[in-house]
Amino acid sequence: MAVISDYALLGDCQGAALVSSDGSVDWWCPPRFDAPSIFAHLLGPSGGFWSIRPLGRYTTSRHYLDGTMVLQTEFHTESGVLRLTEALSLGAGERGHRIGYASPHVLLRQVEVVAGTVEVAVEVAARPEYGLVGPTVTRSPLGIEISGGADRLILTTDRDLAIDGSLVTGRFILAVGESAMFALHHRRAADPLTVPLDGRAALRDTVAAWQSWDGIHQDYQGAYRDEVRRSALVLQSLTYQPTGAVVAAATTSLPEEVGGTANWDYRFGWLRDGSFTLKALWVAACPDEAHRFFDWMAASIGSADAEDHVPIMFGAGGERDLTEHTLEHLDGYQGSRPVRIGNDAWQQKQLDVFGEILECAWVLRDKLADLSPATVGLLRSLADRAADTWRELDAGVWEGREGERHYLTSKLMCWVALDRAVKMAGALDAEAQVPRWSQAMKEVRAAILSDGWSASRGAFSGAFGSDHLDAGVLVMSIVGFLPADDSRVLATVDAIRRELEQDGLVQRWTGSGSEGAFIVCSYLLVKALALAGQVDEAKQIFEEVTGRANDLGLLSEEIDPSDGSLIGNFPQALSHIGLINAAWIIDQVEAGAMP
Repeated sequence: MAVISDYALLGDCQGAALVSSDGSVDWWCPPRFDAPSIFAHLLGPSGGFWSIRPLGRYTTSRHYLDGTMVLQTEFHTESGVLRLTEALSLGAGERGHRIGYASPHVLLRQVEVVAGTVEVAVEVAARPEYGLVGPTVTRSPLGIEISGGADRLILTTDRDLAIDGSLVTGRFILAVGESAMFALHHRRAADPLTVPLDGRAALRDTVAAWQSWDGIHQDYQGAYRDEVRRSALVLQSLTYQPTGAVVAAATTSLPEEVGGTANWDYRFGWLRDGSFTLKALWVAACPDEAHRFFDWMAASIGSADAEDHVPIMFGAGGERDLTEHTLEHLDGYQGSRPVRIGNDAWQQKQLDVFGEILECAWVLRDKLADLSPATVGLLRSLADRAADTWRELDAGVWEGREGERHYLTSKLMCWVALDRAVKMAGALDAEAQVPRWSQAMKEVRAAILSDGWSASRGAFSGAFGSDHLDAGVLVMSIVGFLPADDSRVLATVDAIRRELEQDGLVQRWTGSGSEGAFIVCSYLLVKALALAGQVDEAKQIFEEVTGRANDLGLLSEEIDPSDGSLIGNFPQALSHIGLINAAWIIDQVEAGAMP
């Protein structure tokens, strides 16, 4: 398998595939992000793959076609140049905000020779259900049929391919101007077979579809526009269009430390990231997507009255039960085990979710009149829950599994919930609750300022009664709890830089050991510095961190400070969200329009 930074993302706004620079699709989970994989070589050699590459030695270069998630890779050989263009097909004729609603779950791959002649090798080793299923491969009138377990694949092509047990292989020579087309159609075993689509026409249409979406999301003209634009395309690729959910990443179990056990499934949507996600969508000129994301969050929560705790995450369709399982048969990325599907963090109590949802509503406050009575009632209930429960222990925003504590960031987001609810009380028809919310808000604030301050550190700590630092506390000025130039905020930023930062890379907390630097924490630092007027320093860190993206501008969850490698699930929505929001704040501060 390749290293994480070697992969490119293909998306159809319902699922995702990862393809390496040498033409191997090592991850694909149709028809939905969290579905069992067809290809999972990313997590072990038994997981399956689909490679298309020249025979012999070659070098490669690649890029996305402008304004799209359509990948083009060129293989430079001694005899010629082979161009591979590939994408997950979008629905025929879909344009603008409608892309992804009718994605047909087809992986499109076209090769053409643009110079000389090239001998091409193709190998398809589909291994459904995370490599558990060895499929049967037969020829049918529709193409080559690959069936096993709950999945059925139809491979169509204009080239002769051989069947070797469960493998499909082929070799052929292309001269300049010649091409070959491959389309791998996914169906559930119980679904009726339909006539496969025209691969070349579908590829052209998918390019047009992505460019139509990009064309109506051009309003952001601020700092680092190109990086913001690419990140917006990544977020759209990680959006489950039928519901508007944005999943945290395209993958599961890519490790936070290579060889370690912190390998989690991120193919779900987190409320914890909600306000940052919604702001990023808004900044990147995606207001329709922002509203749909908020609607998904509200619908997934349902009622906040009867729950022991509000869930922190949901499946892309709004599912709650995300019970975790381990896949013992997979070796894991570079031996990093266990491989997990599902995520037991869904059962955690995190008090920050109240603030996340109410902050989202605050961002959308001009549209509150459009909210349903049920959603307005939900917002009132969340404010009540913040007032009632802010004193309780919780698992914290970093989802530690070692036990609950009084995490400062959780208290801070309870304050945000109450502050925004008070400000929106008229729109929420909640004037009668303002005195209670205001009193609770004062109490939370007093507790944070007293119990959250570490005299020995001269800074705000990560939890009440602790001296450990936590980069999550950097949101304090971002959410408006204290001014960015408050001496206590500046002292906390300085302490975090001394102990958690190295060359712009920021770890999450003191004592996190060999865990990599968490990319979004670097962008939180950028925002805190920019808001404090230290714009040059903020820009330097922004450029250092953003420069660690791979050649396609994709970011993972973390960076290994020892060698600069990308680690963790990939590509990571929260990292790209952090990039967008940090770029916007830099732009606003430089323009003299403090956010």
